[in-house]
Amino acid sequence: MFGRAVFPAAFGLLLGGAIPVAFAADFTVKPVTIPEMKAVFGQVESRTVVPARARIGGTIASIGVTEGSMVTEGAVIGRIVDDKLALKIQAAEARAQQSNSQLTKAKADLDRAKLLVAKGVTSPAALDDAQSNYDVAVNQLAADQADAAVARQQNDEGAILAPATGRVLTVPVTLGSVVLDGETIARVASGGYYLRLSLPERHAVAIHEGASVLIGGRGLSTTDSGAAKVLRPGRIAKVYPEISNGLVTADVEVSDIGDYFVGERTLVSIPIGTRNALAVPPAAVETRHGLDTVRLASGDVVSVILGEHFASNGDARVEILTGLKAGDVVAVPDAKQ
Repeated sequence: MFGRAVFPAAFGLLLGGAIPVAFAADFTVKPVTIPEMKAVFGQVESRTVVPARARIGGTIASIGVTEGSMVTEGAVIGRIVDDKLALKIQAAEARAQQSNSQLTKAKADLDRAKLLVAKGVTSPAALDDAQSNYDVAVNQLAADQADAAVARQQNDEGAILAPATGRVLTVPVTLGSVVLDGETIARVASGGYYLRLSLPERHAVAIHEGASVLIGGRGLSTTDSGAAKVLRPGRIAKVYPEISNGLVTADVEVSDIGDYFVGERTLVSIPIGTRNALAVPPAAVETRHGLDTVRLASGDVVSVILGEHFASNGDARVEILTGLKAGDVVAVPDAKQ
C-alpha cells in the first residue's frame, strides 16, 4: 500500500496558487459498485440480406446501382433486354388483329343469318352454325389478346426491382452480361444492422440479455488518453446457448449504427462482472504540476491516483485508486467559480 500524501493547507496554497476557491458542498467518500468492462470486437451484420433476381433471361442493358448504394423497395435498379420478346409481342398482336377481323366477319354472318331466318329464307341450323362461328371468333380473339398481354408483361419484367429498402452489398454482374431467369443481380442488406460478438467462454456466465454495453467509435479510434471513443450505448439482445471453439456468441442491438459497412469491426465494451471502488465527483479533483489532488473538508490537500471515469446513479464519478479511504469528506468546488 502506498502511504497517503497529505499536504497542509498552507502548502496547498503554495502548490495551487493563492487564488481563493468557493466550495459548493462536501462529499463523503464511500464504496460504490461499478461494472467490470471488457473490450471486445463486434462485427456489423445485417438482419436480412435479400437478393434482387432477374425475372427473365436476357442481356443486362442498364445497372443503376453500385456497391454501397441505398435503394428503396420496388425501385428500378436495372433492366434486362431480350430481343426475342419484341418479336413475340409483334407476333401476338398480329394474331390478335387477325382474330379481330375474323370476329368482325363472324358478327356480320350472324346478323345476316338472323335476318334470313326471320324471313324464313334459311333454316335455323344455318343460324346455329353462324352463332357457333361467332363464339369461336370471340374466344380466339380473347386468347390472342391474352398472349399479347403475356408477352408485354414478360418484357416489362425485364425491369430489375429492389426487393427491399436498404444498402446494396454486391452487384455480381456487369453491363452487357447475359443472365438467366432467377439469377442474382444484386444483394441488398435490409432490416437494420446489429453487432455480433464472440467472447471467451469464461465470460459466458457473466453476460446476459438486456445488459447495457458501450459501442466504440468507428475506425477503432481512441481519445487522447488512449481510451476508446464511445459512439453510443447498446444492449445485448441475444446470447447464443452454444459455445464454439471456446467462444460464446452474442448479438448487440444499437438504435442507429450509422453507415457502417457490413462486416466492419468496432470495439464494444461489455460488462463481465462488478467490483467495489472509491469514487468522487470529477470536479473535486485538481491537477497542478502533474499531480492529481483532492481537498479534504479539513482543508488538507491529498495526492491521489485516479482510475476510470464512470456514471453512478446518473452522476459523473472518477475512481480513486489510492489516496482516500471510505469515510473521508471531500470538498467539491463550486462549478460556477
